Amino acid sequence: MNTIKNAEDFVFALFKDKLSPLYSYHNFYHTSRVVNAVKKLITTENLSKNEETALLLAAWFHDTGYVDGLEKHEEKSIHYLNEFIKSQAIDSAILPLAESLIRATEFCKEPQTLTESIIRDADCSHFADKNYLAISELLRDEWEVTLNRKLTDLEWLIENRDLLTRRHRYFTDHGKKKWQKQKEDNIALLQERIHLLNGEQEKAASKKKKNDKEEKPERGIETMFRVTLNNHTQLSQIADSKANILLSVNAIIISVALSTLIPKLDSPSNAHLVVPTFILIFFSVVSIIFAILSTKPKVTSGKFTRKQIADKNVNLLFFGNFYKMPAEEYLWAMNEMMKDKEYLYNSMVKDLYFLGLVLHRKYSLLRTTYTVFMIGIIASVFSFVYAFYNLRG
Repeated sequence: MNTIKNAEDFVFALFKDKLSPLYSYHNFYHTSRVVNAVKKLITTENLSKNEETALLLAAWFHDTGYVDGLEKHEEKSIHYLNEFIKSQAIDSAILPLAESLIRATEFCKEPQTLTESIIRDADCSHFADKNYLAISELLRDEWEVTLNRKLTDLEWLIENRDLLTRRHRYFTDHGKKKWQKQKEDNIALLQERIHLLNGEQEKAASKKKKNDKEEKPERGIETMFRVTLNNHTQLSQIADSKANILLSVNAIIISVALSTLIPKLDSPSNAHLVVPTFILIFFSVVSIIFAILSTKPKVTSGKFTRKQIADKNVNLLFFGNFYKMPAEEYLWAMNEMMKDKEYLYNSMVKDLYFLGLVLHRKYSLLRTTYTVFMIGIIASVFSFVYAFYNLRG
């Protein structure tokens, strides 16, 4: 049995040095489980010495190919078996038998001999383990990281149930008599878990449906915020447009006055135009000033502190409160705000409130601008009429 002990040492060193830690199931512990199952099955059957040796070698080497990846791992395992055999003195008939046994571990193949049945039953002995669910979770973790195959708890349980009920059976007499009962208990446990999860999902679906109904008022609130914000934005654009019109009109008036009227005021014959021209330009300049004030942005600090976030004293929806902050800090602050529904809605309300204050300021200044412009035009016209009337008189 020195050969078998050497095989164990060889496989242990191979897995330790070359097997990726991503293989949480197909590793030395799984291999040891299969070897122990083979040893148990060997004692129940009348086998030759060569058959026993071949079975134990196949058990030790059947998953060594995983050190080079999952694909065609049986053939890779045979390669490592051959590499090991080179240094061992064994009967030449053992190697081909061990190779065929490794190939027999492929799940889709039907065993043709007693030894193939033994290796297959040993490879699936954990189906009759009382800790089957915990062992299978190792395979689930392995699939997630190596195959990117992610299954929900329910999907995984159904996959296991279908495997045990439809795609697997024990072939040896010992497997049928001793292991089948625990396997059926594991199937019953899987079915129980499946029913439990199905019930939880139904409850979750019912709760979600109920929550969706309860969330309708919140959606109405969000719609109200969206519509109100859109109205505020449009009113702000209208105010800016009106201010731009007044700026343009008064700029044209001043340009015309400077290019046409001012050069003629040096003449004594045009002295009567000095006061009307001054009134026209004065009111135009005042109108421009008020129009500019209505569109002048308010500069804020652009910073906030974590204490302000904790105290809910800063509105993160207004750019003027965060434009100087690092992106990471702003991201943290927004996440904190989104966790707190009250803080989030209060910020939206404050945003609308301050937009309303800005609109009030804009429209108040625009009203003043229009009033000044109107008075200026009327005063200018009357002053020009009065000047020409006095000139003729």
